[in-house]
Amino acid sequence: MNKKIGVKILGTGSYFPEKILTNSDLEKIVDTSDEWISTRTGIKERRISKKNEPTSELAFKASIEALKAANISPEQIDLILVATITPDMLFPSTACFLQKKLKLISVPAFDLSAACSGFIYGISTAKAFIESGLYKTILLIGAEELSKITDWTDRNTCVLFGDGAGAMVLSASQENDDVLSVFLGADGSYSDLLFLPAGGTVCPVTESTVNEKLHTIKMQGKEVFRAAVPKMVLAAEKALELSCKKLKDIKLFIPHQANMRIIEAVAKKMGISMDRVFVNIYKTGNISSATTITALDEAIKTGKLQKGDIVELVAFGGGFTWGATVIRI
Repeated sequence: MNKKIGVKILGTGSYFPEKILTNSDLEKIVDTSDEWISTRTGIKERRISKKNEPTSELAFKASIEALKAANISPEQIDLILVATITPDMLFPSTACFLQKKLKLISVPAFDLSAACSGFIYGISTAKAFIESGLYKTILLIGAEELSKITDWTDRNTCVLFGDGAGAMVLSASQENDDVLSVFLGADGSYSDLLFLPAGGTVCPVTESTVNEKLHTIKMQGKEVFRAAVPKMVLAAEKALELSCKKLKDIKLFIPHQANMRIIEAVAKKMGISMDRVFVNIYKTGNISSATTITALDEAIKTGKLQKGDIVELVAFGGGFTWGATVIRI
């Protein structure tokens, strides 16, 4: 009888653009203050990509770091998945642009869109592909340039978002299974609370959609908060249950870095102390699908996680979508 195929995490990597936009900088752009932003969000600064630096470039640099950490060559990758809501273009996929940069011609590549839950949806997808035997070694990326779809005159949203990318290499294994569980959820009835109105087939590009700034993020913050906390708690608890683990088994809890108040509320409802919750929102802002993977990579690089530690990632985003995964590093 054939042994069940497990999923091994070989390595992670991340990349942030050089430009830092501080709260003090934002005070010169919109009617806001460092105190107002910090108190309500926990954010102090965020990274901003260059005009000629597309999402695929961030994804490429994060991928190179992950490949180095995994100690494998790009040629060993047989599938590329990119989780993003800020693609280089509507088509071709950002994954195809990344494939070209990696010089992996003929390797299948596609994008996955699940907003801030995108990377966790990606882990689920990669896990299924590997366990099915269809692909052996997968490069999974969460990459975003939210600064390019932000309305910089809207003081309620422009303070929240930033740019960045993270990557993970996952491979088939007969000995290890590092992805212990994944739980996903969605509810499209809330799609009008966090969305990008124009640019698709519902509201195609016109002069008026541009003038009305309908190609930028629109969000009902209070309603998003109300939905985010219970759904993140639900996802985290379900993923723990599926993994047959308890909170005491988790070395570090890594929530989506959207708002410090959400992070604290989730931790409180779960009964987990903040010293076991990884937080870097103060220097990154919300980078959607890239938040959990870049936070995980930082936790590894700074020594907060060691080989064999068990970690839980949880996220919530537009759609609404939510998800959590319990993994072993």
